[in-house]
Amino acid sequence: MSIHEVFPYLRVRGGEAAIAFYREAFGATELFRLVDPSDGRIGHAELRLSDDAILMLSDEYPEMGILSPQSVGGVGMSIHLHVDDADAAIARAAAAGAEVMRPPTDQFYGERGGTIVDPFGHTWDIGHSIEEVEPAEMQRRWDAMHADASR
Repeated sequence: MSIHEVFPYLRVRGGEAAIAFYREAFGATELFRLVDPSDGRIGHAELRLSDDAILMLSDEYPEMGILSPQSVGGVGMSIHLHVDDADAAIARAAAAGAEVMRPPTDQFYGERGGTIVDPFGHTWDIGHSIEEVEPAEMQRRWDAMHADASR
């Protein structure tokens, strides 16, 4: 078996508004959408975030078990965007309506980044590289950080 691509597929409450948010916050370009003829819900949409990044989404379909984070009380994952300027990307997302959960800061693993929650309940970690850190050094910094926190 070979995996060729992985696509985040978001389930949202309010697909039209979500597409508008991702366009404004991340510069997404809508590739296409399939609209349910019976009620206008978005059954499937694809958005291009960059040359190599596609985001898929659909409205909720509770009758099919397709529920958003707002319906299930949160989500157990986040999407990580690696960008040129995390501070600017987080500011742009906040201006578009995201809540900043963790403002941009320099991280022990060699990235400057922060975390937002979009208006549809999805968590996004957004960062950019500030240094190359080998895994052993990352582990040393992790251990030191946790040792400091336990004091």
